[in-house]
Amino acid sequence: MRVNEQIRYEPDDSCPPVATVNVALQGAVIALSNAVSLVTIFAVASHGSESYLAWAVFAGLVIGGAVTALQAARIGRIGSGHILLTGPAAPFMGICVLAVSGAGLPVMASLTIAASLVQFAMAFWLAQLRRIITPVVSGVAFMVVAAAAMPIGLARFDDVPMGLSPLSGPAVGAVTLFGAAILMLRASGLMRLLAIPITLLAGCAAAVLLGVYDFQRALDAPWFDLPAFAAWPGVGPVANKDFLALLPVFLVVSAVVAVKAGSEGAAIQQVSWRRPRAIDFRGVQGTLNAGGVGVLLSGVAGILPALIYLPSSVALINFTGVAARRTGFIIGAILIGLALLPKVVAILLTIPRPVTGAILMVVMGLLFVEGVRTIIQDGFNQQKAIIVGVSLSIGIGLQVQDILTAALGSPWGAAFGNGIVVSVVAAVVLSLVMSMTFSRRRRMETELEISALPEVDNFLRDAGNSAGWNEASLERLRAAGEETLSSMLQLRDDYEGDRPPRLVIIARPHSSTMELEFLAVSPEENIEDRLAYMSEQATEPDVGEISFRLLRHFASSVRHRKYHGIDIVTVQVDAQPNR
Repeated sequence: MRVNEQIRYEPDDSCPPVATVNVALQGAVIALSNAVSLVTIFAVASHGSESYLAWAVFAGLVIGGAVTALQAARIGRIGSGHILLTGPAAPFMGICVLAVSGAGLPVMASLTIAASLVQFAMAFWLAQLRRIITPVVSGVAFMVVAAAAMPIGLARFDDVPMGLSPLSGPAVGAVTLFGAAILMLRASGLMRLLAIPITLLAGCAAAVLLGVYDFQRALDAPWFDLPAFAAWPGVGPVANKDFLALLPVFLVVSAVVAVKAGSEGAAIQQVSWRRPRAIDFRGVQGTLNAGGVGVLLSGVAGILPALIYLPSSVALINFTGVAARRTGFIIGAILIGLALLPKVVAILLTIPRPVTGAILMVVMGLLFVEGVRTIIQDGFNQQKAIIVGVSLSIGIGLQVQDILTAALGSPWGAAFGNGIVVSVVAAVVLSLVMSMTFSRRRRMETELEISALPEVDNFLRDAGNSAGWNEASLERLRAAGEETLSSMLQLRDDYEGDRPPRLVIIARPHSSTMELEFLAVSPEENIEDRLAYMSEQATEPDVGEISFRLLRHFASSVRHRKYHGIDIVTVQVDAQPNR
């Protein structure tokens, strides 16, 4: 069954040039608005000069455009291969302002460069960290981000010039919100491609009629200008005591941001294809590596770190139905070009706040639903419900009543006074606690060959006996293990070298289930996708599909995670009741 029927062009499709440029312009407008707004907030909060603000806007757009194109490209192990709008973002805002206030921009730049190394490390060890970046953690991150941003969008409805009626802002926001909803529900074809511009125009028209629109900023800006390159702050010494004092905070926040980026890399795959696919974690690794490049370049430039704008990326794809990666290249080029055109930037920034607030509310609603779907797709039980409930309660509660900023003091309060950060940390910790409370795991290592079957069979029998399983359950467990091994052998490519790849099997007994992990060198096809494909077919199976069909029969769930250099197939087998 297709779950993303609105997708007209998938990442690998060749989108027509007119549609590509049209969607790219919309994406550039969204990224531009985010980048310039956040850079301005950061510059004001850190008491930056006008020349630094001009430099930060220029560098933010250039770096954001370059990384957006890099994410779409997927060069080697860098990039996701999807449309991921990128630019200066909020997660590092608090600690960057703290660093600038206490030590200056050069030290902040050095700290940002150091923080980028965490992104690369997380990408390299993603397979080993699979118990941290889980669908539950990803879903919680999406939901708490959406819940935290919804009030911000609604608050923009009141942001109107002095002297106007208090109802003018809500009226403009309501027109925009209603227009966006109608377009998303009913529009198709060209109208869907133009959904964002039409929504913006409808909102701006209402703003003009009600006197909310202010053109002066656009009139005052020059058409073409270069930044004052002398405003580049440079990079500070790493032996500085202020650098060493703030380094742990930057590293911890960078780790949390990396977990969130991993979730974003998984989410963009789910919304970009018509037919559901298993998450390709090689793409997630590429997302993290490209994100690390963005943070590194931001540190070199001495600006707020550039990160992924996931809600905006999801909204662009959902509004237009275009997920073709070629669009990401054009968006990147447009952002770099706009860095030299302050007049265009100023015109776009005159869009009234109630209009952008209404669009933000729509985007956050879509992101919240995406979080729910991410959690449910991986299966839902009482333990996961507790993790989600507690994490959301903490995150949303801290957004309403921040009790940590003052309690923790400087510098940790600036990092963990954010409900989103604490919520993601809580989800990670609870997931790890749940994993550690299960029975002791068993492990074996052999070669990925059919000759290893007797050894695998004995290992699974011992694991089942240790868990106290009856004979019927043992037979089911052994059959599932045999078919998993057979399925992995069928998908195996020609490996480099003369020796077959190593196979590691880990058995984790739960109360009434057994979780098996098979770790081996990566084949190209995904077992989980193959099982999903067969479930939709009504034809008779060929001989090559028998193992996959038997595996689907014996296992209650199958998850196949593909990383660079390693494949992990997780199979869950339920025990049979005693008769």
